Amino acid sequence: MEYATNPIDGTRIAYRAIGNGQPLALLHGTALSSAIWRGFGYVGALKDRYQLVLIDLRGHGRSDKPRIAGDYSMNLMVTDVLAVFDAMGISSTHLMGYSLGGRVSLSLTTHAPHRLKSVIVGGGSSRPQDGVLDELFFPGCVDTLTNEGMSAFLDQWGAHRSTPIDSGTRIAFESNDATALAAYMRQSGSEPGIDDITLGAIDLPTLLFVGSEDAERFDDTRHIAQMIPGAHLVIIPGRDHSTTLAASSEVLGIVAPFLSALDRGADSRRQGLNEGKTLIQE
Repeated sequence: MEYATNPIDGTRIAYRAIGNGQPLALLHGTALSSAIWRGFGYVGALKDRYQLVLIDLRGHGRSDKPRIAGDYSMNLMVTDVLAVFDAMGISSTHLMGYSLGGRVSLSLTTHAPHRLKSVIVGGGSSRPQDGVLDELFFPGCVDTLTNEGMSAFLDQWGAHRSTPIDSGTRIAFESNDATALAAYMRQSGSEPGIDDITLGAIDLPTLLFVGSEDAERFDDTRHIAQMIPGAHLVIIPGRDHSTTLAASSEVLGIVAPFLSALDRGADSRRQGLNEGKTLIQE
């Protein structure tokens, strides 16, 4: 891993570059790390065509883990990603993020659109985040993590899920610093989101995807697609928020042609994903 330093607060952000071609930065979700992109097969599928920039968001993976909630503001997280781009000498890149990574991607799109060629958001949200983590995990999840630790958090989350927590996810969560993760979660709940006027001003090729069973983010993702001019929305059948990204063959089946069309210089609206159309991935 290499490290970039946030110029605002000095937090070190771990990243790794793999592959050759146009840069494509990948941002993971809450309590995970950049390792998911290799584990789910994205690195193997994309590294021959893209220089993949795998970033551990602050508080996650091998990046620094502040323990104060205010150190996880969206502004700081966006600056972290830009610091990685600067360290690598990347002037502009494709960007893909899932869940938390999708929110950071959207925020970066509004803060520094000149640094992006396109944005891909899975299971994202633009609305104010108060109460959202209680919806994604279980009511009172941050207090449980703070007061009882990760094991109790995972036990209660498992009790609220319709399917068991898979071993890979459990291992990934258990590897976190619980105090730092709780600090991030508290700050996340105070984030105001992105208003519709700002979404409507986004002028970048945009692809959104969400699982058909993602009760927490289905409407949010559809709303983003409706607000961003020309955005494409693809629904992954039978997947919820925790399992959509693991459906890598289905996700890559929409991401790869979207990126390929852009890299050929083609208008993204002509690649079989018609402007403003919602598609169900078979």
